Amino acid sequence: MKSNIHTVQGYCVNEYLLVLQPHEELQHKIGLLRKQFQQDYRTQNFANGRPRLTLARFTQLEMMEERILNRLAAVAMGHYPFKVELKDYGSFPSHTIFINVASKLPLRGLVSMLKTGQKLMKMDNEHKPHFIDEPFIPIARKLLPWQYEKGWLEYSNRHFTGRFIADAMLLLKRPVGDQSYQVLRRLAFMNMPVNVRQGALFN
Repeated sequence: MKSNIHTVQGYCVNEYLLVLQPHEELQHKIGLLRKQFQQDYRTQNFANGRPRLTLARFTQLEMMEERILNRLAAVAMGHYPFKVELKDYGSFPSHTIFINVASKLPLRGLVSMLKTGQKLMKMDNEHKPHFIDEPFIPIARKLLPWQYEKGWLEYSNRHFTGRFIADAMLLLKRPVGDQSYQVLRRLAFMNMPVNVRQGALFN
């Protein structure tokens, strides 16, 4: 169980999310889906959050932020923009229904690069970074058994298609205990050669 910490020895502690964000039109399309599911199955108010693909989440001292940003910027500099294909639905029995990512290889490659910075993201043994090797976009989560069963019966037979170009990742943060994340930094994928970005990587 996650400990409810706000400060460690006087230092601020934040929760961070590293995400890919679809373009506005696709966000709107997914947002309408979430609202429809919420109305049909009387789920909790999850529909208002922006649809995103989470790559990693971690809890860390705020004083580590600049070093983490340097590492993430170096990864982003070396990565190329790529197409993300979304297709149909998947689920985690018996609590979550989500949109599948069809184009998994570029995402796995990116997550693998992000793992090179995991030591910086680890606060202690109770707060290790969590990397999402199979990213997805949730439609509904924390479902009750009846909501999941009825919802999945419907959505397992429905179709969805969407695509967007991932040309950057966003690092979001919130103080431990807060509800909403704020964008800390946009990190553009620039496909630069290794010698250009080595200074940042080994900072």
